[in-house]
Amino acid sequence: MVLKSDKYRKVRGGYSRLLTIYCKRCGTEILTYQKDGPGILERLYLDRIVAPKRLTHLDNMPISKITDLKCTNCKSWLATPYLYEKEKRNAYKLFVGAVIKKITRIKK
Repeated sequence: MVLKSDKYRKVRGGYSRLLTIYCKRCGTEILTYQKDGPGILERLYLDRIVAPKRLTHLDNMPISKITDLKCTNCKSWLATPYLYEKEKRNAYKLFVGAVIKKITRIKK
């Protein structure tokens, strides 16, 4: 697995890591995400979702066609899609306290 390196990563200082995102309610693994730069996790840019396959293609879709992010196990509502105006990028806006994140090691 290789981290994406583009203008967004460079703007944030080149510091990136992979995070595994879990549902806080039931502990089910939801997705793997590349987090660029320091700071808290407020939004999930759709072009940074690494896995699963059903979520990796969303960056090419119009925001109106993207459904809310829900847990596959307990159906908890985790995030809602929106356009992040500052960078004109599609993203999921996470609900506070809806997910747990853990740093994932990159397998070489």
